Amino acid sequence: MLFKLSLKNIKKSIKDYAIYFFTLILGVAIFYVFNAIESQTVMLQVSKSTHELIKLMNTMLSGVSVFVSFILGFLIIYASRFLIKRRKKEFGIYMTLGMSKGKISKILLFETLLIGIISLIVGLGLGVILSQLMSIIVANMFEADMTKFAFTFSSSAVGKTILYFGIIYLLVMIFNTFSVSKCKLINLINANRKNEKIKVKNPVICTLIFIISVGLLGYAYYNVTALVNSLTQSKLILMIIFGCIGTFLLFWSLSGLILRIVKSIKKIYLKGLNCFVLKQIDSKVNTTVFSMTIICLMLFLTISILSSGLSLKNSMTSNLKELAPVDIELYKPLDISGNDIYGVPYSNEVIEDSKTSVKDTLDRMNFDYNKNFKDMIDFNSYATNELTVRNTLGNYLSEVENAFPALNLDTAEEIVKISDYNKVAKLYGNKTYELDDDEYMIIADFDSMIEIRNKSLSDNTNITLLGKTYSPKYSECKDGFISMSSNHINTGIILVPDDAVDESIRARNHLIANYNANDEEGRKNIENQLTSDELGDIVNTTLLEASSKISIYEASIGLSALITFIGIYLGIIFLISSAAILALKELSESSDNKERYTILRKIGVDEKMINKSLFVQIAIFFLLPLFIAIIHSIFGLMFANEILITFGNEHLLTSIIVTACILIFIYGGYFIITYLCSKNIIKS
Repeated sequence: MLFKLSLKNIKKSIKDYAIYFFTLILGVAIFYVFNAIESQTVMLQVSKSTHELIKLMNTMLSGVSVFVSFILGFLIIYASRFLIKRRKKEFGIYMTLGMSKGKISKILLFETLLIGIISLIVGLGLGVILSQLMSIIVANMFEADMTKFAFTFSSSAVGKTILYFGIIYLLVMIFNTFSVSKCKLINLINANRKNEKIKVKNPVICTLIFIISVGLLGYAYYNVTALVNSLTQSKLILMIIFGCIGTFLLFWSLSGLILRIVKSIKKIYLKGLNCFVLKQIDSKVNTTVFSMTIICLMLFLTISILSSGLSLKNSMTSNLKELAPVDIELYKPLDISGNDIYGVPYSNEVIEDSKTSVKDTLDRMNFDYNKNFKDMIDFNSYATNELTVRNTLGNYLSEVENAFPALNLDTAEEIVKISDYNKVAKLYGNKTYELDDDEYMIIADFDSMIEIRNKSLSDNTNITLLGKTYSPKYSECKDGFISMSSNHINTGIILVPDDAVDESIRARNHLIANYNANDEEGRKNIENQLTSDELGDIVNTTLLEASSKISIYEASIGLSALITFIGIYLGIIFLISSAAILALKELSESSDNKERYTILRKIGVDEKMINKSLFVQIAIFFLLPLFIAIIHSIFGLMFANEILITFGNEHLLTSIIVTACILIFIYGGYFIITYLCSKNIIKS
């Protein structure tokens, strides 16, 4: 009998459960999709190093899933609280008719169980479909061979989803039982008549708090954008705290100002049902200041995480053609002695090897570079403690020290002969240069350092090298690099005339080349020879390092995919949580305000005006935290761009558009469902 009653209640209240169902189904589907990636990646034809990156990504996603389950658990319990509040009068009638609290708890238990089973089945079905799309995205991310692509079903992801959500539903059942056991009959019967007391706030205090909140936010915005280069970790944490406090104070002050400001504009305030709508909005914001703050911050995180994460992959891979233009770069330090960076003394074999070139070391390894390489360029770079970053800044030294306290100014500059650089530039497809006997120039591609160096170059700062003075040929850095990378990391290389250096200050030997192969398989075979274990003990007696296009590419797409997937996962969960909390609060308000709408009908207001007023209320309630979050995100993305500037940001606009589409689909979906459910509640 109780089971039948539970089933009947679900059918009767299906419209009230719409938001609950929507949240559960979305949560289950997304949870399955991201936990099924491990099964999807099994069939991908990828390299060994990429397999390791995918393994790491799956491990990290499993860890993130634990955090996500806590968020979804809180959200589902919060939703259950709304449903119990919505049905308090119904429970009161049951108790009046003689039903015990235990039986009411059993009804709720059966309802939760049924809703959970239905949500799991539908959510898993949707998740399985979406996971096929995710397979294509994963393959695209890792540029895998899709020839063996097939429909996949992850039993481990299903098991994990059922386990996690089973625990969540169990907690919901315990919560529901506890809530019913604490209820009193008189409170249940009069639940709909209880109104929240609203305290009228002093407008002067609200105005003062509003100014303080804007000041705090403005100060935080300024520090994370204009002063980002001098921002320390402790100061960044302080700015985050200021941002959170400023957001809370902003909503607190708005809750006391909105109505008073609009009240003063009679033409707007007295038009239609505006006075009713504004009082409703003022009441909502007034009683949900903390919730609105949390929702706003979660939306801010959603926009920032999704936009940054989505742009990262394209930005990193788009740099590869430019920044990894050849197949291999080998380099080793020259003439070393003493200890390494960890304080461990160098062995005699390593010291002896440092006196020879890269080619000599390859000969010792029995690697035939003449057969396997083409377009070879080998050259030395130079360094001396007589020419450090500090020595190149001239009159701007104190300004740079104050603006960039973390910058190590005592690092020896990397110096390269102009003729050697021009050889590399021709191979890379970059511009070549000429220098007179008393001139120098700087090539760089790291924006923050370019900004620093340009100040001193524009001031015509001279440098001294081996007793001779050189003046800058150009008043700014020129774009260029030598070492391959996936990012713009060249902080500056000083180019000098060929006779400006000698072997006494040589620092590294470089060998840059292309593989002597016609296809990808041939290039990989040559690379495998370089990394083969068959090279024996020679590998341990040299400080030879290699940077190849293949390894850079695989590391780049692996890192970008890792950040992107975690960003999308967390971003969507935060978005669902924010929208669901707003929706449930609005539905709760609509349930409490049914009698007010009944009074409006009695005094002659038609349904069209009532529906319009309801739509405007819900729209403002949804848009207010979103609007503040978008303002936060503008400065947040500016900060992210400064931090991730080496990855490039040319795809940020595209990622913002994609983020906006996701936001419209999920947030807009919750808004529409909330409006339709609220309209049904005020009519019932």
